[in-house]
Amino acid sequence: MKKTETVLIEAIPAMRMMLKSSDAQKVSVTGFPVLQLENGKKWMDLSGGKAVEDFYKHISAEDLLQFGPAPLTVTAAGTVATLLEEFKAVLGRYRKNWDVLPRVICVQDSGIIFVGPTAESVSKLRAGFQKAVKTGGGGSSVISNSQRKVILAGAEDGEPLGGGRVDRKVAVITGGGQGFGAGIADKLFWQGANVVIADINDEAGKDKAGQLNAAGTANRAVFVRTDVSKDKSVVDLVARTVREFGGIDIFISNAGILRAGGLDEMDAGTFELMTAVNYSAYFLCAKYASAVMKTQSRYAPDAFFDIIQINSKSGLEGSRKNFAYAGGKFGGIGLTQSFALELMEHRIKVNSICPGNFFDGPLWSDPKTGLFVQYLKAGKVEGARNIADIRKYYESLVPAGRGCEIDDIMKAIYYVIDQKYETGQAVPVTGGQIMLS
Repeated sequence: MKKTETVLIEAIPAMRMMLKSSDAQKVSVTGFPVLQLENGKKWMDLSGGKAVEDFYKHISAEDLLQFGPAPLTVTAAGTVATLLEEFKAVLGRYRKNWDVLPRVICVQDSGIIFVGPTAESVSKLRAGFQKAVKTGGGGSSVISNSQRKVILAGAEDGEPLGGGRVDRKVAVITGGGQGFGAGIADKLFWQGANVVIADINDEAGKDKAGQLNAAGTANRAVFVRTDVSKDKSVVDLVARTVREFGGIDIFISNAGILRAGGLDEMDAGTFELMTAVNYSAYFLCAKYASAVMKTQSRYAPDAFFDIIQINSKSGLEGSRKNFAYAGGKFGGIGLTQSFALELMEHRIKVNSICPGNFFDGPLWSDPKTGLFVQYLKAGKVEGARNIADIRKYYESLVPAGRGCEIDDIMKAIYYVIDQKYETGQAVPVTGGQIMLS
């Protein structure tokens, strides 16, 4: 990314918090707004090199209601600190002058930021603005500032919250294209969150985002191909999330892999791969997600944010012929506790959820690579002759008599999000298979 774009990406989460409306204003944003960044040069090219301010001079009354009375303009981004200082001052003057929040923010020669109460409204705003700028606008004469205020006075209030448990929050789910991750993405989306599905599996990730967006709701899902074991890939994931939605409220580090095997079977390369994905990747995700959240917390003193690791019962108890996975998960709980001590002062809660076995997900049930197949081949269950024997054995270990399901996990996730007093915990969801002492 260019330096100016990097500055914008770092500054936008703070802008989002400053644009969070605490009062019922006309053409306003209620709750957490959505911000979407577009390259400024693209819009200059569309308008034949004319500045956005020129377009607003001949704006129609209809466009005024959609795009706001004027753009909020700040000078080219120098540093994050100087940009935010100027933005805060200009925003104060804008609100005093118009008694509304801006819908279009221009950072001169750097980018245009679209603002709205929902992802749907921002998408429509962006498309409408692109069309209007390209055609030169719909107004034939200049509308005075006093006339603009009269038009705005008759506008409807901003959209109310939808009532979901995570309404208008931005949630990133790694490994969100399949298994537990896909189930978590589904549940958060239907509770009002804008979700970013990060997965190395392009087909699964795109399909999941497409399924959610097909519902036509006010929130949106975005797929970002991500290899969580690679530093640059995680950096790009966080930057893309900020570009699309303006910040991060919930980051769920869920992606993981499992290769069963005892000391005699496990080779160093497989062990290192599992450690990179199941342990080191959690560090990368927490590092870059928390940077965004810390910026947000400085400008929203009452807001809390969440980093949640989907761990495992194997992080609470050793696992025979499964030491590489268990070791990474044990280490993950150590990271959770340590991150929690560091980040709570920024109102960032860090917790692990430790589910029992999700027998119906691909991790266990995939006919080629699933754990049922792996454990059968590895001889992990003595006397087991087929996959049905393996499943029956593992179900018998659970006092609840069944595997863990998505709804079981979601209850734990909602708990750690809803409360504001607990952090650094490893919450078991194992049907009684693991009982903490």
